[in-house]
Amino acid sequence: MQRHPASFLERDVSRADWMELFFDLVFVALIGQLSAGLHTTPTFAALGVFVALFASVWWSWVNLTFTVNIQVGLSRRALAGYMLGAMAAVGVIAVAAPDAVGDRAWLFALGNAALRAIMLGLWVRRSWRSSAGSRLRILSYNGVTAAIWLASAFVPSPARFVLWALAIAVEVVLLIASAPGLLRRIGAVNVEHLADRFGTLVIIALGESVLAMVVSVSTAWSPLSALAAVPSLVITAGLAWAMFMFGIDAMRSGLEHLLARDDSRGIVWTVAFLPFLLVAGVMMLAGAVSLAIEAPDRVLPASAAASLGGGVILFYGTNAVISLRYGSPWREVLPWAVPAIAVPLVVGAAALVLPAIWSVTAMAVTIAAIVLLSEVRARQSV
Repeated sequence: MQRHPASFLERDVSRADWMELFFDLVFVALIGQLSAGLHTTPTFAALGVFVALFASVWWSWVNLTFTVNIQVGLSRRALAGYMLGAMAAVGVIAVAAPDAVGDRAWLFALGNAALRAIMLGLWVRRSWRSSAGSRLRILSYNGVTAAIWLASAFVPSPARFVLWALAIAVEVVLLIASAPGLLRRIGAVNVEHLADRFGTLVIIALGESVLAMVVSVSTAWSPLSALAAVPSLVITAGLAWAMFMFGIDAMRSGLEHLLARDDSRGIVWTVAFLPFLLVAGVMMLAGAVSLAIEAPDRVLPASAAASLGGGVILFYGTNAVISLRYGSPWREVLPWAVPAIAVPLVVGAAALVLPAIWSVTAMAVTIAAIVLLSEVRARQSV
């Protein structure tokens, strides 16, 4: 009988599997579809629609990531099957995304229902035999919500949007209610895998920023547009430096700290809820800088100016709250958090009257200064 290496069936649960990364490709497309309105129709209404739809998409992604994270004994090929199914479901959501609050809302709902059905299968595999209580939680968490999403596909708007909010609210409430003792019921959370997955998600968001910049320079080619792309790239690079030189390592150590304290509620907040604000901030910022590149000599639209300042504030403000939740003392967080929130607020306000190229330049200088300050403090603490 032919023998296969261990990797044929087994997977390294401490790392993101290749098929998870392949799944992320369709998630890239979905984020691009959702954020398109921030580039083409820069209004507060478009910004609100993006935040609302991205919240539902974020919640689906984080649920799938966490569900895979705790799948002890799931082989690589079984995982691949589930991820391909999830990829198809997210692909449906991506196709529906440009008109998810219009004529394709039914398709958006069907994609979400299918994704919940896939997660239901993973949970059944993981915990169905544990107890009657576990079976009830499983059926409530993804079974009932899958049915709500499915039913919403056949209900006219705006009632279907109420059902969407209800489905997400059911999952959020159940997760918060079951957070105490969560680790004891499901076993240890794999910190390395979570850090890998969230790092990948931030890369996706930052990648959308880079893509938006390239498209904007290509579309509105002029020496001034090319010049505006330089500080825009500095902004994106500065956020990447902050995240990958400091943020991911802080996530690893912070989650280990919460695990040691059996702080399930802290893990839920720092994994499921707070990072949404951080990633949404990056996407808002991407829309603002692309508009600045397209019209560098004009004042940004009000919603784009709000996204420029607000995106950076969400990024650093969320990092500050997460750091405090991980147990970092105030005296370590405030020196970088206060200027990282206050100065972008001023720059965002100034963007309402300054030409766009000066607004993004001021924000680039701000982020470069914050990164430099962080590096100095890191060297002093060694």
